[in-house]
Amino acid sequence: MAEIILFHHSQGLTPGIRAFADELAASGHVVHVPDLFDGRTFDDVETGVAHAQELGFDTVLARGAAAADDLPADLVYAGFSMGVMPAQRLAQTRPGAVGALFLDACLPVEEFGAWPEGLPVQIHGGLDDEWFAEDLESARALADSTPTAELFLYSGTAHLFADSSLSGHDAQAAGLVLQRALAFLGALGREADRA
Repeated sequence: MAEIILFHHSQGLTPGIRAFADELAASGHVVHVPDLFDGRTFDDVETGVAHAQELGFDTVLARGAAAADDLPADLVYAGFSMGVMPAQRLAQTRPGAVGALFLDACLPVEEFGAWPEGLPVQIHGGLDDEWFAEDLESARALADSTPTAELFLYSGTAHLFADSSLSGHDAQAAGLVLQRALAFLGALGREADRA
């Protein structure tokens, strides 16, 4: 069993994010899903990004860090798109991380220093996703430089395809993401049991 903090994307804490968290929890994991937007949700990525810009990305990162303050150190940091920002920052800078799970985004590792040695990470992104296209080089660089990194790319998928409440949802690809994420989390749990 892993304990996970899962950060939502720029459209807010949607029913699809909650459903993804519920799927992880149904497999025995403890999942925390903070709301970085104080209950606001948006109909499209662009409007959500505009709201995040209005708040300030530093505020989004600070809210993410605050959400983890009262949680144990040995967390898996997970995020969808914009939510990868706080997830990646915490995975790289908060001591005790046991894993990272990035969907639809990956920032250059240098943004937050070095990648922690031995920290497992799984990255999922769409090959035809124009938002992820900006991050593909960073995702490949992390996967190529880190023996404990896995990068999975999906053809023909829209941005946020694993969020079941959005129009770009791809049930087949999302099912594969969930299957791979659960295998990843299960392996982390087995490692923790052996430690």
